[in-house]
Amino acid sequence: MTIAIDTRGLTRLHGPVRALDDVTVQIRENTITGLLGRNGAGKTTFMSLATAQDRPTSGELRVLGEPPFERAKVLERLCFIRDNQRYPDDYKLRHALRAARVFYPNWDQAVADELVSLFRIPEKTVIKKFSRGQFSALGIVLGLASRAPITFFDEPYLGLDATARSHFYDALLRDYTEHPRTILLSTHLIDEMDRLLERVVILDRGRVVRDAEVDELRGAAFQVSGRTEAVERFAEGSDLLSLHRVGGLATAVMEGPASEDVRAAARAADLEIGSVSLQQLVAAYGFDGAESASEKGARA
Repeated sequence: MTIAIDTRGLTRLHGPVRALDDVTVQIRENTITGLLGRNGAGKTTFMSLATAQDRPTSGELRVLGEPPFERAKVLERLCFIRDNQRYPDDYKLRHALRAARVFYPNWDQAVADELVSLFRIPEKTVIKKFSRGQFSALGIVLGLASRAPITFFDEPYLGLDATARSHFYDALLRDYTEHPRTILLSTHLIDEMDRLLERVVILDRGRVVRDAEVDELRGAAFQVSGRTEAVERFAEGSDLLSLHRVGGLATAVMEGPASEDVRAAARAADLEIGSVSLQQLVAAYGFDGAESASEKGARA
């Protein structure tokens, strides 16, 4: 197994704020990895550090076996598509594509031309007047056509309608299958991208809370719902991730598999038990209102 990105205790401080806090992860080569979490979880900071657009406060970072800073032979193998990418004021589509051909050694013009047509990107309009969706589509074109060994997409779907997002997912999966490479992307549309992801790193407040294969996470938690008092009693002593109350009803997400004993206990308490999607799991890890049953008992 070859590691594309390797971090040890990676930390980035912005004043008193820990944008990344002691992050240790290994991103495998030739995989599609999702970097997931709430806004402010540290996803963009991680990508910025990995692409040498920012420096860590402490910790170790290696990309393709080397620190990325001031390493031209590493940087030319990276492509970072930001959600707020800046272009010169007079740039049109042809200017962006021409610059990409120079910057990315593995650039594939045929892929770029196909995607430009697919996303209907205007050729005569200056980029600064693009709609949000057109701007995102341009980033997708540059990211996929770059054929960079490591490609970063930071929320690449913003402003795209459902049809355009489907085009992106299909194009990414097809090109990745034909030309395997390391793709790291952040997204809030987790259910839509679920079929693309092989592994996910879930961040919350700058720290890694889960780093696992997607298949492993499919049974990593379960939810129970019913009367609030019954749900709270059921959750006592469990690894509670989130607890939502609405009126006299509640839904709790708990970490761990739903064994037959757990299911039997839920039925006995007149509670419904169900699976948790990847989207729901990420939301549960980032939930601020949860309170563990043991903490409740300690205060009672």
